[in-house]
Amino acid sequence: MMLESHTTQPTPVVEASSSGAPVVLKDLVRLFGTTRALDGFSLEIAPGELVALLGPSGCGKTTALRVLAGFEQPDSGSVNVHGKNVSGVPAQRRDMGMVFQSYSLFPNMNASDNVAFGLQLRRQRAGARRARAGELLELVGLADHASKYPHQLSGGQQQRVALARALAIEPQVLLLDEPLSALDAKVRAELRDQIRSLQQRLAITTVFVTHDQEEALSMADRVCVMSKGRAEQVAAPSSLYAKPETAFVAEFVGVSSRVPVTRTKGGVELFGALAKIRGDVQSLPESEIDALLRPEDVSATIGSHGLGIVNHRSFLGATTRLGVGFGGATIKVDVRSGDAELFELGTRVDLTLSSRDVLVTGRKKDA
Repeated sequence: MMLESHTTQPTPVVEASSSGAPVVLKDLVRLFGTTRALDGFSLEIAPGELVALLGPSGCGKTTALRVLAGFEQPDSGSVNVHGKNVSGVPAQRRDMGMVFQSYSLFPNMNASDNVAFGLQLRRQRAGARRARAGELLELVGLADHASKYPHQLSGGQQQRVALARALAIEPQVLLLDEPLSALDAKVRAELRDQIRSLQQRLAITTVFVTHDQEEALSMADRVCVMSKGRAEQVAAPSSLYAKPETAFVAEFVGVSSRVPVTRTKGGVELFGALAKIRGDVQSLPESEIDALLRPEDVSATIGSHGLGIVNHRSFLGATTRLGVGFGGATIKVDVRSGDAELFELGTRVDLTLSSRDVLVTGRKKDA
């Protein structure tokens, strides 16, 4: 993977020597005492793909990344990169670049020397190290900051130096451990776009750990939602949001409302209409199932005899989210903000399902 400068294009163009390394994590188990941080976790990552590991604290996503990096050894299972089992290979020999949440820059080194550090460990000549560091700093937009020390750089700039340092060794796989969580919202949004653009240009296989669903959905080719050390669902962001396979995914990714429903022969009855079922509920009693609805799955119209009552409004910019009380549940419904003033608190509304099928699951015990 080499950087080449062209007179017709000021930004260096990266020529990748390959389309990225395929990665296969198979049946990984990692125990910490009696806690199963990974419980048979499996995931296949295509060459050049960016996969986000998404989930709540304690779901095992960081442990999975550390096992892939070689910082943790699995109790069982395997890590394969380019078809080779690297489970017993030390971290420093796995040819992976890692960017941490805390940046981990050397405070006594300027930006250029930080980027070149990995090349120095590989005994590359000083002139080649400086040239490579300069190319990478230009690539991340920091060519004018090469001589600055970490304390002279903003958080976003420090993270870009850390990214350039990880890329300097031309790794087979790039690992990102919540690299944006310490930044403010505006810088975080800008940097995630830059990282995604850079990753696509380099065609480098990348694993990105985050608990922020917006980051995962906006950056990743596919998202792996994790729960209790296992992969709950792996899918493209649009599929994950539109067709969650489990209640956990539906409620963790995006916003959902739980609505008690009655199962019929053809599906479930909801708002006086019939909808098809997604999800396996054959073993559940008909009186103990809920439908999980996205705000955009439901439409509200004002009706003097409507069975729903508006009990909450939240302005979200172009849309306003209504909370509508219906049958003992509160259903979230999005309307155009220009129309929101019509839905005053206490207004009766009729609800209509706009989705052809709904995800149905067992009712929560406290529901």
